[in-house]
Amino acid sequence: MPPSDRRKAAPTTLHDGYFTAPLAETDPAVADVIGRETDRQQSVVELIASENIVSRAVLEAQGSVFTNKTVEGYPGRRYYGGAAEADALERIAIERACALFGSRFANVQPHSGSQANHAVFLATVQPGDTVLSMALGAGGHLSHGASVNITGKWFKIENYGVRRQDGRIDYDEVEALARACRPKLVIAGGSSYPRAIDFARFRKIADAVGARLLVDMAHFAGLVAGAIHPNPVPHADIVTTTTYKSLRGARGGLILCNDADMARKIDAAVFPGIQGSVMLHALAGKAVCFGEALRPEFRRYAEATLANARALAARLIARGHDVVTGGTDMPLLLVDLRRRGLKGDLASASLDRAAIACNKNAVPFDEEKPTVTSGLRFGASAGTTRGFGVPEFERIGDLAADVLDGLCENPADNTAAELAAAASIRDLTARFPIYSGQ
Repeated sequence: MPPSDRRKAAPTTLHDGYFTAPLAETDPAVADVIGRETDRQQSVVELIASENIVSRAVLEAQGSVFTNKTVEGYPGRRYYGGAAEADALERIAIERACALFGSRFANVQPHSGSQANHAVFLATVQPGDTVLSMALGAGGHLSHGASVNITGKWFKIENYGVRRQDGRIDYDEVEALARACRPKLVIAGGSSYPRAIDFARFRKIADAVGARLLVDMAHFAGLVAGAIHPNPVPHADIVTTTTYKSLRGARGGLILCNDADMARKIDAAVFPGIQGSVMLHALAGKAVCFGEALRPEFRRYAEATLANARALAARLIARGHDVVTGGTDMPLLLVDLRRRGLKGDLASASLDRAAIACNKNAVPFDEEKPTVTSGLRFGASAGTTRGFGVPEFERIGDLAADVLDGLCENPADNTAAELAAAASIRDLTARFPIYSGQ
């Protein structure tokens, strides 16, 4: 058959519906899972500190045609053509991130907070160099040098912890450790430390030993953006954060600094150091969330998030539960279950059945395995986004305490307490719908 005839004989339905058919028609199985997850998010009180609920605008940006575009490099210096709009998008995100946090330079490309931290390691230290960071069990993060992470395998990690009597950082101990081990990089910040960090003191400690200072503000970036928490940017050489959690944006990472030479090193570490193409659809979502956080109403959100976290902590304390450090300066809090004789894995599973989502978490000086733990981590960011205020968080604290009390009394079968709490949660969440009309 001549080539022209073969072309004529080609099926005309090869792409029928490709640009028009909805997901429910194209892939009912995946559409069904997404529908069930939407229902779950609507009907559950989300207390996982690493989660939030993005705006419809962020969802729209992440589902945009930027999904189709691949670029490598930075605005004006791409390795792919057709990048004019990608450049415009990234410049918007950079400008907004710098304005939001008061930094001179921003790298908005990291795919995650961990990759942002890995890029900082690549830019500032060599394999085998010493790094001083908070111990994982005291509230640190995997990407700060945990033995199971690449940072713990390639670098010599020294850890500081917290005081046994109050769960807070002992800055004199940190300084003594720094002088003893002479790190090249000092890291402040973590994943479950509930108190404000003295950035100025960390700056002095790092300067005393000639180290760079990295502050990871992933869990409190929203409070910094809302101007109700000290900003680490003036004190640190580099600041990293995720763009979700309390910032309530697209999933991804962000790196900030004020030094031009360091900014160049960071850029090279991100690309080509650890990443290839920018995920432009996620970058679009980041740009939108930065714009949202620059609005005056975001400060009210940040204030409400902190007030709600403190209200939840106070309610749990009033119900006889131990909250690490006795409260919080963050959108998160940590509950120590040891005095009640409970384990984190069983407690979080029971709360999950009661439609209260949280995560098991190690507490300082925890002797349980990471898969078990002796604590729970709660966060207020997502609940605040959907409109919960102090009365709702006090009610949530009571319902969580009811479930935990029931588990103490009936460890083999806590069904009655779980069902009672779940019924109240259904009533509560029905009053605060998300994505209504979608």
